[in-house]
Amino acid sequence: MNSAASPTKFLKIPFKVAELVWNGFTTMVSENKIPRVLKRIGTHSGGFHCDEALACFMLKQLPEYEDAEIIRTRNSDLSSDKKKYNNYFICVYMSLMVMDVGKRYTTLSSAGLIYVHFGMEIIAAILKNRNYTPTTECLKGLFLAVYEGFIEELDAIDNGIPMYADGHPKYRINTHLSARVHRLNPEWNTKNQKPADELFQKAMNLVGNEFTDKVVEAATVWWPAREIVKGAILDRKTFHPSGEIVKLGERCPWKDHLLSLEEELGVNGEIKFIIFHDPSDSWRIQGIPIQPDSFICRVFLHKNWRGERDEQLQEISGVEGAIFCHPTGFIGGTKTMEGALKMAVKSLEAAAIDRD
Repeated sequence: MNSAASPTKFLKIPFKVAELVWNGFTTMVSENKIPRVLKRIGTHSGGFHCDEALACFMLKQLPEYEDAEIIRTRNSDLSSDKKKYNNYFICVYMSLMVMDVGKRYTTLSSAGLIYVHFGMEIIAAILKNRNYTPTTECLKGLFLAVYEGFIEELDAIDNGIPMYADGHPKYRINTHLSARVHRLNPEWNTKNQKPADELFQKAMNLVGNEFTDKVVEAATVWWPAREIVKGAILDRKTFHPSGEIVKLGERCPWKDHLLSLEEELGVNGEIKFIIFHDPSDSWRIQGIPIQPDSFICRVFLHKNWRGERDEQLQEISGVEGAIFCHPTGFIGGTKTMEGALKMAVKSLEAAAIDRD
């Protein structure tokens, strides 16, 4: 050769492309050669139910299973050496460390089973994605609240557990989610059915969104309210020496919290009235109900005040600033906190006389 050949003539591809190929090759030969294991979550094929849709969604919230493939089949031999979470049911006494869930037995669906094993991890993962890190005490409380307010309903319906026994509800229907998922299955005479896996994914999205909303609501709404009510109970004797009247530091949902916290703190039935500030810039006094959804109170407001308002009520009660007393006596209102406290004390004294 009479002259040096240009290096570019020996390249069959453009330099930039060659550089990309080389970079890819060096990455390939230097990366760890441990093979990635494809993880699978197994559930049954055919018609689907709320519990397995939620079970699959919950598992995929865990880092270990977030990329797992969902296999819907009647063949249980997916893998001989991998964890399988198929539909099976066990009867357990729900417990979390030293905290009991409702003090009752609940037959678990596949959703309940996954929740019992991984519930706190799943809750923590969901909240982490929203930059919320619960304390250990908060996480325990959320675990129980989400079970009773969301999962238990699905467990009970899936296993055909009657809602009432001995006149008392064994669980609550809060979402009707089981019925709504059931309607996502194709009708018996549908001619152009969508693929079953597509419908199952739609069911997963439905239950997953509602479950996530429940977890977030429990952490950001339910738990803060519980802390307010707990503080009021612990400080009740500072507010009034009888310990029978509590004042909320901030108006919030309180009935379920108060009744459950009384049991937890060993003061069942001791509290008779609760006082809180109303958005109308007045104060409310309310009798503690015997059940959260009941209007029957442990102690009602004074029987002579019921149905009275304003000046007439102030004259009868001797409470300056009294606004109203409900005709049943379960709630009343005053202009000041001191007036609400006075209504509570007078009603307690009248109730004691009536008992005698």
